[in-house]
Amino acid sequence: MKKIKIYISLFLICLITGCATQSTKHKAEKIYYSSSGFALIYNDLDYKNGAVSRKLNNEKIGTIHSILKPFTSVKIINPENSNFIETKITKKGNYSNIFNIVLTKEIAKILELDVDNPYVEIFEIKKNKKFVAKEGNTFDEERKVAQSAPVDEVKIDDLSKDKTNNDNKNTENKNYFININNFYYFDSANNLKIELSKKITTKNLSIEKINDTKYRLYAGPFKNFSSLKSTYISLNNLGFDDLNIYRK
Repeated sequence: MKKIKIYISLFLICLITGCATQSTKHKAEKIYYSSSGFALIYNDLDYKNGAVSRKLNNEKIGTIHSILKPFTSVKIINPENSNFIETKITKKGNYSNIFNIVLTKEIAKILELDVDNPYVEIFEIKKNKKFVAKEGNTFDEERKVAQSAPVDEVKIDDLSKDKTNNDNKNTENKNYFININNFYYFDSANNLKIELSKKITTKNLSIEKINDTKYRLYAGPFKNFSSLKSTYISLNNLGFDDLNIYRK
């Protein structure tokens, strides 16, 4: 009888230890940040007027982010021309939710951003991973990051072969959309659509079926940042804080 109790006790200890180990591993998994949307190109007037809470030097490579901490390594891409820069978040600060990052004019120049439609994609760089540095877009600041970051390998990728294909893709007219929310049921999405139609001026609210259990309520299409801005602010004022802007 004693042996049976001992076996049961050992089994329970192993089970609890195993669960604790799995729980620890699960907690250790890091979710890396990614976002797409419009960047605020820094101007001293924005700081003076309170549009952004921190100052930047426009002659240097600098960024402000509302979520990511300073020194977080990120890759910022201009999907319009595939230009990108790998750098670090300079400061953490506050700015309007319509923007997903604040960039200096120096970065805007490197990315060749359209100042009227400064759409960018941001990816937090994973540590100890290989990343590709595209030819013609590895600048001095990026090299410093590459040398200091603990990456296994830096591969220089020659894009000259794909240049023609990229040019053709970039000439396509793409529109902007605001993802308001995803729903399990179509009726839930439709009910919110009806309510929002009464409270905001825009009429271009639609529902897209992603799969049998996912329906997306979105606003769009919008041809540029100016046409999107008022709808975004209206939704934001209604309490929608986590709106995602995407392009297709």
